[in-house]
Amino acid sequence: MGITRVLSAALLTLGLAAGPAVADSSPSPSASEDGGAPTEAGTAFRTATEIEQGQTATASASTGDYLYWSFPADAGQRPTVKATVKLPDTHAAETWQIDVYDGLRRRQACQSGAQTRTAAADRSSVELVCVLRTVRAWSEPWANDPLPGTYYLRLTAVDVPTSDLGLPVDAEVRVDSKDIGGAAAVDGALAQPLVPGAGAIAQGDEEESTKEALLAGLQPSGGWASGWWSDRWVWTAIGGALAALAGVGGYALTRGAGRPSRVPPGA
Repeated sequence: MGITRVLSAALLTLGLAAGPAVADSSPSPSASEDGGAPTEAGTAFRTATEIEQGQTATASASTGDYLYWSFPADAGQRPTVKATVKLPDTHAAETWQIDVYDGLRRRQACQSGAQTRTAAADRSSVELVCVLRTVRAWSEPWANDPLPGTYYLRLTAVDVPTSDLGLPVDAEVRVDSKDIGGAAAVDGALAQPLVPGAGAIAQGDEEESTKEALLAGLQPSGGWASGWWSDRWVWTAIGGALAALAGVGGYALTRGAGRPSRVPPGA
C-alpha cells in the first residue's frame, strides 16, 4: 500500500493521474485485422500506433511529420528501438531523430546507439538506434528510471530545410528486447503498469468492466510482470544450499572424536 500511495503521488505531481490517463485511452491505429504488422503511424501520443515487440512496422509520411508508435515493455527487459527512413531521390542534408518516452511521458535517455543522425544529400536512407536502460519493477518517485508499461516512440526530422518540407518518405521501426534477468531485480513492484487507463477507478460493476476494457491494450506475451521468475531465485537457492553444506562441514571438522570417556585414567 505504501508503494501504491507513493507512485500515485508521483502521477499527480506530473499531472498524469487518473483523468488524463483515461483520456489517453482513445482508439489508436494498430495491427491489421489479419494479424499483420501496422502500416501506418500515429501523429500524437494519444493516437500512437500500437506495435508488438519483434514486429516491423512501416509507415508512409512526409518530411516534417511527427510519427508515433507505442509498445509494451516489462520489468527486466532492455528494449532496443531501431528506425530506418528511406529518403526521396533528391533532398538536402536532413537530420532525423528518435525519442522514446515512458508511460508517464518522461523522455528516456538512450544508453547507447545513434539516436540522431544526419543524412547527406546523396544518401538514400538513414538508420537510427536507441538502446534503453533496463526496465525496473519499481523505482523512487523522484527517479527517472524506466518502469513497466507502455512506451512511446517518436520519429521526426529536425531542422528540416524549407525545400524538403513535404517530401515523401518511408519509415520502418522495430523494437526488440534483451531479458537481463535477476541482475536487474529489485525489491518492490508497481500496483499497475504505466499504461493508458491505469488510473481508472472502479465504482461498481459497470465501472469495473470499463476499467478492464481500458487496460486491455498491448502487453507482453506472458502478461505484465511476466518476469517475476528470474535467475536471482536460482542463485539464492544455490547460495542457501552451499551455506548449509558449509555449516555441516564445519561442524564435522570441529566436533572432534566425540564425547570424552567418563572412566578416570588408570581405573
